[in-house]
Amino acid sequence: MSFKGRTLIMSGGSRGIGLAIAKKIAADGANIAICAKTAEPHPKLAGTIYTAAEEIEAAGGQCLPIVCDIRDEETVKSAVAQTVERFGGIDILVNNASAISLTPTTATPMKRFDLMNQVNARGTFLMSQACHPHLKTGTNAHILNIAPPLLMEPRWFRNHVAYTMAKYGMSLCTLGMAGEFAGDGIAVNSLWPMTSIDTAAVRNVLGGDSMAKMSRTPDIMSDAAYEVLSRPSAEATGNFYIDEFVLAEAGVTNFDQYNQPGYDGPLAADFFVSSDMVSRSASHVLEHPGYKE
Repeated sequence: MSFKGRTLIMSGGSRGIGLAIAKKIAADGANIAICAKTAEPHPKLAGTIYTAAEEIEAAGGQCLPIVCDIRDEETVKSAVAQTVERFGGIDILVNNASAISLTPTTATPMKRFDLMNQVNARGTFLMSQACHPHLKTGTNAHILNIAPPLLMEPRWFRNHVAYTMAKYGMSLCTLGMAGEFAGDGIAVNSLWPMTSIDTAAVRNVLGGDSMAKMSRTPDIMSDAAYEVLSRPSAEATGNFYIDEFVLAEAGVTNFDQYNQPGYDGPLAADFFVSSDMVSRSASHVLEHPGYKE
């Protein structure tokens, strides 16, 4: 299924995984609305909504960059209205925006707790709620949450309860809305990476260059998202997809193409990936010692 002429709205997307997904879909000739806060260059983070729009249009799509704080209800409603006014409707929502702080309970300021839950869980809920009336009339409508499988294992909570609560809040939206929106013809799924992905969060928060080296490029997530969003919405909903398994099912066998150039060593498993998933990976993937079962 081509995405030509169809409309995707995304939270975040000025860089990293979100931008990679937007460019992949745009290459078919799609319309993309980027809803993010980054209107001015950040000293430590590359890209703004305007540079993202340039890249998306260079890839072959049309782009509407919208300054939007997804924590604010009226701002979100306005962003959705602007998207519909510009492109005539919405076919796909990608809930990509996320906040992270890998801190234990006693070291997590409530301001940071609130930020993660407002962006991750509340933002996903709000964007989905605001887009729902337009997705109902969309073509092969999908909501895709960049969120992990719901693995209720203590190891995923004990080191950062607040972050896991917030991220699993996105996953609970997948679980609940897939059933709620099934009658409306809207697929709701999650997509999560097998390994860490080379993003600003990895380089600035999770481990710098050494972790980035052991991470795949965002292209694996964009290729997997393209595959998921191409599936019939009536048949593919309520799933917690892992990027590598989605692509393997689609016939991809060369996963080295997603490694850093020249790197052929082990890859770092992402958070919230089970030991069974790691053992089934086509690549040499290492679990973090602090998260071993």
